[in-house]
Amino acid sequence: QVQLVESGGGLVQAGGSLRLACAASGRTFTSAAMGWFRQAPGKEREFVAAISWSDGNTYYPDSVKGRFTISRDNAKNTVYLQMNSLKPEDTAVYFCAFGPRPSFAQSYSDYAWYDYRGQGTQVTVSA
Repeated sequence: QVQLVESGGGLVQAGGSLRLACAASGRTFTSAAMGWFRQAPGKEREFVAAISWSDGNTYYPDSVKGRFTISRDNAKNTVYLQMNSLKPEDTAVYFCAFGPRPSFAQSYSDYAWYDYRGQGTQVTVSA
């Protein structure tokens, strides 16, 4: 079992920044993938970012590339999502997810690939 606990959500004005954290426990993470997804009311779940735990390779969709940065702290078993230049359309519940390191890069953006998900943290960006 892997436990994931997100933190860092909140209310911010457009153009502002937030940093989300996802603390993981319950398993070694030497060969794992950690991802962030989001879901807004009435919208489909969306891939936000992912990182390979072993080599630190990162993956982003075009919608957040250049604004969001995913990183990890091996000592703390924690993954961070730094979100800058936030827009009202970034408003959503953000979830972190844990899974095995995939063989194909496209799997990082596949929510079904991940075995464990956190409860989510609300991010609200006001205009």
